[in-house]
Amino acid sequence: MKDFNVHTSPLKVYGVPNFEKNGILERVPRAVREQVPSLDYLGRRTPGARLAFRTDSEHFELRIRFEVINPDIGMSLFACQSANVYVDGRYLGLARPDNYSQPLAVGKFTKDKAMQDVMIYLPRNEIICDIVVSIDDDARLEAPTPYKHPVPVIFYGSSITEGGCCSRPANAYNALLSRWLDFDYVNLGFSGSGKGELAIADYINTLDKCAFVYDYDHNAPSAEHLAATHEPFFRRIREHSPDLPVLMLTKPDADYDPESGKRRDIIRATYEHAVAAGDKRVWFIDGATYYGDTDRDACSADTCHPNDLGMYRMAQTIRPVMEEMLALVDR
Repeated sequence: MKDFNVHTSPLKVYGVPNFEKNGILERVPRAVREQVPSLDYLGRRTPGARLAFRTDSEHFELRIRFEVINPDIGMSLFACQSANVYVDGRYLGLARPDNYSQPLAVGKFTKDKAMQDVMIYLPRNEIICDIVVSIDDDARLEAPTPYKHPVPVIFYGSSITEGGCCSRPANAYNALLSRWLDFDYVNLGFSGSGKGELAIADYINTLDKCAFVYDYDHNAPSAEHLAATHEPFFRRIREHSPDLPVLMLTKPDADYDPESGKRRDIIRATYEHAVAAGDKRVWFIDGATYYGDTDRDACSADTCHPNDLGMYRMAQTIRPVMEEMLALVDR
């Protein structure tokens, strides 16, 4: 078999904003991490990152090497340290470590001997050092089919945005929406650490984007903190991008957090102030509506983080609004 490193054209990396410029698999560059020290580690992880290509190889292998491997208190090895492999939109399986002692995820796959798109959702939790794809010696490797919406949607928020606590990376609500509506995206969810810092708004303002979704409600340490940061964060984004579609979300654990109504009203106020000022490219979704009316308690892993069913229902709730946002982009 012949090998291709992650830096080798025509392999394409999605969801890592500066990869084509600096070749580093990280979401947040060092200069920004220095302004927000809580992101020193989290900003180097790559939830939402994808590696894509087309090949007519009947067999291919994937090897992903990490700096270290760390157990997660709320998610399995399959959810945190494994990659999800899709071929022409069909889930083919995992590339995964054998255990928690070896910082290497490996997978071997078989597909049709025809030119097909391969999309690999990279592991959520670890800092990735290197990725190698191997294909049959007589096979061809081509650039992937582009997204219908190639300019990314940027998601900013909490561990829920990152994908906690679904069973595998491709089941995060933003990943589901991306597959359903065929758009590229960047996942700037930071577990416990996305708190509406203006330095992150300034960083987002430097990135290419067609729409913006933010849901850091859960990470704000108090309603007072949320009130002090939510509208200023929006205004910083809006000042830079006056026509950008923006969706504001609240957290999904309304059934369990007695303060959720107060926090929801703070976020709704940001939305209502924008609408009152004439903003026609802003939306709001109450997180209490994500899970529907039946079996709501089946949607959460720990009363806070959605499981696979919770992520799916979140994505279903958000989808109509996202379709409206992308329709504006298409005009």
